[in-house]
Amino acid sequence: MIIQDRMTVVGQRQIAKDIFEMKLTGKLVGEIDSPGQFVHIRVSDSFEPLLRRPISIASINSDCNEMTIIYRAEGRGTSLLSLKRAGDEVDVLGPLGNGFPVDETATGDTAILIGGGIGVPPLYELSKQLTAKGVKCVHVLGFQTADASFYEDAFSQLGETYIATVDGTQGTAGFVTDVMKNFDEEFSTYYSCGPMPMLNAVQSAYEGKKGFLSFEQRMGCGIGACFACVCQTTDKTDKPYIKVCSDGPVFPAGVVSI
Repeated sequence: MIIQDRMTVVGQRQIAKDIFEMKLTGKLVGEIDSPGQFVHIRVSDSFEPLLRRPISIASINSDCNEMTIIYRAEGRGTSLLSLKRAGDEVDVLGPLGNGFPVDETATGDTAILIGGGIGVPPLYELSKQLTAKGVKCVHVLGFQTADASFYEDAFSQLGETYIATVDGTQGTAGFVTDVMKNFDEEFSTYYSCGPMPMLNAVQSAYEGKKGFLSFEQRMGCGIGACFACVCQTTDKTDKPYIKVCSDGPVFPAGVVSI
């Protein structure tokens, strides 16, 4: 169920260049039902800026009623959010959207998780849940440069983890596809989140394989009312278009026209 909650900041830290990790506690955590869902955050009680910011949920700790979000501070809204400190309250709407289907990968199978930039965070909770049910997870994470990379150690604790950086300062030089083309292990499912060009490349590389893509799109309302995040579809669905915020952000590979 979607609720509006005044969540309390438990802590915040910078984990890479312009990248922040914030931990929040509140009753909203109990409503999250799948990895890959997101929240819509009002960064200021003064309503300036007016629109909420959509941010994916990176991790859930139900025992502590706590969730972790990871975001890039690059505009006025997210820069204001980066100033929040422990004890501050944040107006959060969520959980929103439909997340990754964990049950699409069977126990004992292998899944590849492919993330790019700020598309990496939702894959962490996904990997936690897949690993907990006995799925072998292999992670391929892409960043612009070493200064912008994060969570390599966290993912490595869950399974094999490969890093690609565009400038070659960490891991493989190039893109996630440069890692993937040398990866020959059999797998049953792939999950991916990142910029559209990366999703297109991943989908093309694994054509015919079962996959699920999470799309990053500019949003207004976050609940499907404003039509700001509409995308065209392919002939794999009878819908002429989809709304990323409410129909997604996760879709089976091949459904969204990239």
